[in-house]
Amino acid sequence: MKPVFLALFLIFGSGRIALADEQPVPLKNVPGHEVVENNCAACHSLDYPRTNSVFLNRAGWQAEVDKMIKVFGADIAPQDASAIVDYLTKNYGAGS
Repeated sequence: MKPVFLALFLIFGSGRIALADEQPVPLKNVPGHEVVENNCAACHSLDYPRTNSVFLNRAGWQAEVDKMIKVFGADIAPQDASAIVDYLTKNYGAGS
């Protein structure tokens, strides 16, 4: 049994070590990034806009922000939610 545990550790454990050196990619430093950082970074990485930018247009970003509020309980004020959608659409919207 011990070789199995060692193999699993090497497979899964080594990946965690490799990710430890990974540096986050900062958001584009334009108006609105503070609102995104202040509201979104409390729950998840700010790498998501960059990785989802090829998929999400304004409707997609609006749906994502709505999901964070309604499903996951993010405490985001309506004016901040609007600013977040505007920022993400302009800077990370599909085709931008």
